[in-house]
Amino acid sequence: MALSTQVGASIDSSFSWKYDVFLSFRGEDTRKGFTDHLHDKLRWRGIRTFRDDPELERGTAISPELLSAIEQSRFAIVVLSPNYASSTWCLLELCKILECMEKRGTILPIFYEVEPSHVRHQRGSFAEAFSEHVDKFGEDSKEVEKWRDALSKVANLAGWSSKDYRSSFIS
Repeated sequence: MALSTQVGASIDSSFSWKYDVFLSFRGEDTRKGFTDHLHDKLRWRGIRTFRDDPELERGTAISPELLSAIEQSRFAIVVLSPNYASSTWCLLELCKILECMEKRGTILPIFYEVEPSHVRHQRGSFAEAFSEHVDKFGEDSKEVEKWRDALSKVANLAGWSSKDYRSSFIS
């Protein structure tokens, strides 16, 4: 089933969500291509989608506006791309998404130019990003462990690979 059809058909009308979908992604990897296309396609289907403003990610603290948008969204689409784990902002966002949506089963991962096993086990660019996080926050950092756990959890969810998106992904 195509992503936009699945999200559109699964919207819970008994609760008034502000957004149908919260879109989580690493801007430098996908904003001006894949994520823009996905966002436009979801909106074209009438799916209310929250996508952050490119100016928001200037600092290191996640904004209350973003946290609120996650809480007020029915689904989260997490676009996991090569540089996703290098952003503490993305990792904090992912932890909040899991906190709010994991039990509901409303997290939809997309593996954009990455293998799920690389995300799950923090290999490749994910290993490099975590090496930098350990250098910055320390070997025994609870925060870094929380981020590792969040990535493992989301990588274990059924999702889509960007290799397949042209043919059936968002039709």
